[in-house]
Amino acid sequence: MEKTRIQKIGRLIEREMGDLLRDATPFIGSGMITVTKVNVTPDLQIARVNVSIFGVPDKKAALEQLKTHTKELRFALGQRIRYQVRIIPELQFYLDDSLDYIENIDRLLKQ
Repeated sequence: MEKTRIQKIGRLIEREMGDLLRDATPFIGSGMITVTKVNVTPDLQIARVNVSIFGVPDKKAALEQLKTHTKELRFALGQRIRYQVRIIPELQFYLDDSLDYIENIDRLLKQ
């Protein structure tokens, strides 16, 4: 039962953060941010958000820029989900480079 609740909250945060980050182009410039997965700790205190960043030459710098706006994003997330959860979890952003890895494998197979 408890694992189901954690998964539901993870999906809720994933959906709402996706909407928030779609409009977050001032944070990283002209690129696009996509939320790929959200893992929530069992005590619901921390949400680890995996993001893919497209259209930006330096993805690590864009991720650091996103991390500097974590408090603003947590506040905006709290405004959206305040009636569904009791505690708004702390956000930790991680770069998901699985699409880059797949693209590299595809390029190597074509050679």
